[in-house]
Amino acid sequence: MRCVIARFPFDLVKSEVVAKMKGVKPEPVTGEYVIIGRHHYPVKQVGEVITRQDRRDFSAGEVTRALTRLGFTCRPAPGTEPVAAERTAVETASAQLGGAPEQG
Repeated sequence: MRCVIARFPFDLVKSEVVAKMKGVKPEPVTGEYVIIGRHHYPVKQVGEVITRQDRRDFSAGEVTRALTRLGFTCRPAPGTEPVAAERTAVETASAQLGGAPEQG
C-alpha cells in the first residue's frame, strides 16, 4: 500500500512491517500504540523503524493512519478516554422537558 509519511512516499506491506519489527524490543507505551503480534509498540517507534526517519519528522497520526489501512490494530494512549461532547442548551432543555432520549 502506498502512503505518505513526513512528505515521503512509502510502499508498505503488512508482512514486511511485521518482519521489520520482529526482534525489536517494545519501548514503554506512553502515547498511541499499535499491536503487532503479541507486542504493543508505540506508534512513533514503529514509524521510525519502517521509515528509517527521525521520530520528530512525522506525526503519530500519519503512522497510525498508514498502519490502520494495512490492517493493524491501533489504540489511543492508555488512560485516555474519549471526551464526551457537552450538550447544547437545546438538548439540555429538551431532556428536561421529557423530549428525545439522551444520546451519549
